[in-house]
Amino acid sequence: MVERYAREEMTQHWTQHARYAAWLEVEKAAVKAWNKLGLIPDEDCKKIVENATFSVERIEEIEAVTKHDLIAFTTSVSESLGDESRWFHYGMTSSDAVDTGVALQMKASLEIIIRDVKMLMESIKKRAEEHKMTLMVGRSHGIHGEPITFGLTLAVWYDEMTRHLKNLEETMDVIAIGQISGAMGNFAHAPLELEELAMAELGLKPEPCSNQVVHRDRYARLATALAMMASSIEKFAVQVRHLQRTEVYEAEEFFAKGQKGSSAMPHKRNPILTENITGLARIIRGYCIPAMENVALWHERDISHSSTERFWLPDAFITTNFMLHRMNNVIANLTVMPENMMKNLNLTGGLVFSQRVLLELPKAGVSREDAYKIVQRNAMKVWEEIQQGKPTLNEKGESIYLGHLLADEDLRSKLSEEEIRECFNYDYYTKNVDGIFKRVFG
Repeated sequence: MVERYAREEMTQHWTQHARYAAWLEVEKAAVKAWNKLGLIPDEDCKKIVENATFSVERIEEIEAVTKHDLIAFTTSVSESLGDESRWFHYGMTSSDAVDTGVALQMKASLEIIIRDVKMLMESIKKRAEEHKMTLMVGRSHGIHGEPITFGLTLAVWYDEMTRHLKNLEETMDVIAIGQISGAMGNFAHAPLELEELAMAELGLKPEPCSNQVVHRDRYARLATALAMMASSIEKFAVQVRHLQRTEVYEAEEFFAKGQKGSSAMPHKRNPILTENITGLARIIRGYCIPAMENVALWHERDISHSSTERFWLPDAFITTNFMLHRMNNVIANLTVMPENMMKNLNLTGGLVFSQRVLLELPKAGVSREDAYKIVQRNAMKVWEEIQQGKPTLNEKGESIYLGHLLADEDLRSKLSEEEIRECFNYDYYTKNVDGIFKRVFG
């Protein structure tokens, strides 16, 4: 339900009505600027600002004849005015209204995205604090490595989103750009002061040196910023999907009462939300290609970019907005299973402590090469026993790896039993978690 309302909020900025409303806002800003510069009389300015309106249906009727959307728009607006309509769109070219209007749409939409990113970051932070010391096994290549905490995993996600937030805020400065520079961008029919006054009215900055369009490298920057963030969100989603695998089962998307997982297998509880996020990320990344190809327009402008932007701009914003809310839902309601995390941490019979033993031996005068041989040969024994289905704990309830190490004469000649046992202390792996959290969260 929340996702649907969020999508509706974003969608309203990309309807046909919203498009024309943005154009009208730009045109009115230009009228006000001409008035300040002494061209348009106060009374005519007042009439245009207060009375100018349009009809989407009427614009479509006119465009069917003119085959030109901006002319259809200005004609529709002029029909709502009197003689003062002669000042409407004065000294402007189509791209002045269109590109500056799109800048208003992008700015409003990116403000929503930035707000959504902060929302997701708060949810991640809350769960990170909750599971700051929840032990789990860290994995590289999908294989058990060393103990970490689930809180650290979430701290990584938060830190990554911090970079995306900064990138999006910087991108706002890149895309919140408009122009009223006239045909070819030479300001022959409208002074620079007009553009500066109009952009100040709209809350935008002027394109320092336009030709006839706002330059499309700005749009490409937006597309890549959204795509990079989508890729990180997919990264989080993929990890949740892995943690929900039956063989792992350390975390799970919230499964509501009455929810169904499969039409054929009633037992199924599938990670459908995070799978959906993975698919959406592919779509958002795909928009980088047309956005970058739009940078190379012919000479001062063509309109090859226009058709693609009518697709990718609204869809990229709407899809990203939906993805952020969906990921927030996943994180906020994620079912975490610390007991299963600990069970998996012990799955390899203590092998996760091998590096700790390795690093103690050089302190006792053993070369790294010899230390590695001692630690590895005992680890390989454990792997063989696991392959044979043997228990990972011995009759004393201790990990079988500890047992093999304590029985190794070469190792015992360098380390005492107490020193070896100390290598199997989980506290060693969490001693710097507070410091890491302070780095990430302040």
